[in-house]
Amino acid sequence: MKLVTYVNTFLNEQIKRTSNTLTQKTPEPKKRANLRDVAKVAGVSVATVSRVLNEPGVVKKDTLEKVQAAIDALKFVPSAAARAINSGRTRFVGALVPTLDNAIFARFLAALERTLSERQLSLIVATTDSDLEIEAEKAQSLVDIGAEGLIITGAAHSDALHDLLNRTMLPAIVTSFYDAENPLPTIGYDNAAVAQLALQHLADLGHRRIAVVHGPVHDNDRTRTRLSGLRALPWTGELTTYETEISHRGGAEGARRICSQPQKPDAILCLSDVVALGVLFGLQAEGITVPDDVSLVGIDDLPSSAVAVPAITTVHLPVSQMGEKAADALARWISDQERPSAERLEGRLMERQSAIPLRSI
Repeated sequence: MKLVTYVNTFLNEQIKRTSNTLTQKTPEPKKRANLRDVAKVAGVSVATVSRVLNEPGVVKKDTLEKVQAAIDALKFVPSAAARAINSGRTRFVGALVPTLDNAIFARFLAALERTLSERQLSLIVATTDSDLEIEAEKAQSLVDIGAEGLIITGAAHSDALHDLLNRTMLPAIVTSFYDAENPLPTIGYDNAAVAQLALQHLADLGHRRIAVVHGPVHDNDRTRTRLSGLRALPWTGELTTYETEISHRGGAEGARRICSQPQKPDAILCLSDVVALGVLFGLQAEGITVPDDVSLVGIDDLPSSAVAVPAITTVHLPVSQMGEKAADALARWISDQERPSAERLEGRLMERQSAIPLRSI
């Protein structure tokens, strides 16, 4: 009660102070400099100032210096909206990703934004929750506010999104998978090959009964492709799949389900490191030791996987490189109208302490 009384008293005092301040005469704000002011001080036309702001490369050096000096003297800050109207460009692109909760997308977006910024482009991010209808709606919103291009995640998209891209002819690059035949340029990895790399490593270690823990397959083409890749690998062992949510909690739940089975696996393969970390926690809670009792492998190579105990063997996905390449390709497409080609990036096995030969178990 005392705390509530104190807070209310504090707020009342703040209101009184604000009221007193508002009754006092406020000085007239200084007028903000505009293009005409800059032109007058520099001794040039308004059109020349506009060219300096939007296309400095076509302006003579001495004129550029005069206009810049006037801008500095007047502390002129150009309006982004006005520049967009004058140049016909908004200089921002949109990125559609399933979630920001998974560190794999955070790393991708960090590289994407950094590279776009180097090319004088800004980034607006929209999350879709892996819902194709939401993805199409948010893509439309980005187009409505003037996005000059889009970065899209994955292969599965709604007819509404395809119609939007066909209608607007907006530059759009698809990431997180590779397909040279895709209608839009793709920059990413072969998800089937990535999963096969992880499974082959366990097979080479002698494991024959492997549990696969993965996220929902609905509206997630990367998961579906990785599962298809596992089943296509010529291998005589036994695979048992467990679907769960892509989170630490989901991984722990997957571990509990595995431990409840009468026959335990030799190894567990997780199709994402987020799930693998949850599986590790879940196994530890069940009294099962990795790798002494069961080997564990993930996919992604999150920073947390390298410092887990034991450190998790995983497949490194070059998501930062993917962000850099996607940003560079989209920027070139926007500025030069040069449609980029598809580009395949390779996963790389990171051998650590969580997977050992079967004979050692």
